[in-house]
Formats: sequence, C-alpha cells, structure tokens
Amino acid sequence: MISLRTHVKNVERWLKELRDHTEANIVIMLVSKKVDLHHLCAVSLDDAKAFAKQVHTFFMETSTLEALNVKNAFTEVLTQIYRIVSKKALDIGDDPTALPKGQMIKIRNRDDVSAVKNAGCCLS
Repeated sequence: MISLRTHVKNVERWLKELRDHTEANIVIMLVSKKVDLHHLCAVSLDDAKAFAKQVHTFFMETSTLEALNVKNAFTEVLTQIYRIVSKKALDIGDDPTALPKGQMIKIRNRDDVSAVKNAGCCLS
C-alpha cells in the first residue's frame, strides 16, 4: 500500500539503486501490503499494476490480516528465480568451459587422498 503519492518516487529510486548494484536478471516483485486498509491508499490498484509493468517487475497485493496472497507472493518470486536458473542451465548447454554435471571424479588410490589432506593448512 502506498499511502502517499510521493512514496512512488522513493520506489523508483530504490529500483534504480537495486538494478545499478545487482545482476540484470534478478527477480523483483512490488508487493502492496495491508490491502485490507485500501481506504488509506493513495495509489489505485490499476495505477500500481501499470507502474509495475512500466518498471518491469511483478506485482501482487497482500494482507497478513486477511491471509491474502502472502504465501503466493513468495511462491511467485521463487518460481521466477527457478525459471531464470533453469534457463541459465539450458543456455550453458554443451559449453566446454561449464562445470561438469553429475560426473564422477575418480581418485586412483588412497595415497592420493592422504597426500591432499596432508598438504592442507589445517591438520588435526
């Protein structure tokens, strides 16, 4: 819930700062909380949705008092993060520089393991 129109400018500044200091593909959701107090809102639902679309974020109304969409907001963010991570994994594809997935590393014998352990900085 944005109770003052001036808060919209704050959101714009926060989004700019966030995007300036993170990766381009982060998931951002604007959450209108306390929608049970709709009579105190200075920004209409349609304006909030339009703003979220304009700044390329997800948008959801929530109310903990009414148990409305709180879990759904978290689920949506996690779903979008999963989609991004999955797409990255697919984009890597057959890239020879990518880390191997599900491959076993064979150690020739126990002496090899002991030599690595003894060379470390932390001895027991």
